[in-house]
Amino acid sequence: MNPMTNVKNIKKLSEQELSHNLKTSWHDQYKDSAWIFVGGLPYDLTEGDIICVFSQYGEIVCVNLVRDKTTGKSKGFCFLCYEDQRSTILAVDNLNGTKLLSRTIRVDHVAEYKVPKEAKKDKEKV
Repeated sequence: MNPMTNVKNIKKLSEQELSHNLKTSWHDQYKDSAWIFVGGLPYDLTEGDIICVFSQYGEIVCVNLVRDKTTGKSKGFCFLCYEDQRSTILAVDNLNGTKLLSRTIRVDHVAEYKVPKEAKKDKEKV
């Protein structure tokens, strides 16, 4: 599915939720995960840049900026984990579909995310 279609669908879900005054949110199905997916990132952003943007919605405990294994360059997407799961709702609602350095980013929940082995090793070194 086209990334912009996903952005529009997420916004549409939120608008429907507000207009129908629903008691439960579509976000509730992700209440057990503090991870979000961020796509459409400018390729020259670093982990520090991503933290600067997304930390306005909560304390970030892990950023996995996916990079090309041979060149080390960003592939334009990352997975990010907040300390508090409720921060994911704020990030998805407020940053999905926004422009970051003239690129429209996609922010969505991740139901089940497994930290790659390389990231686990890096975490142990710190």
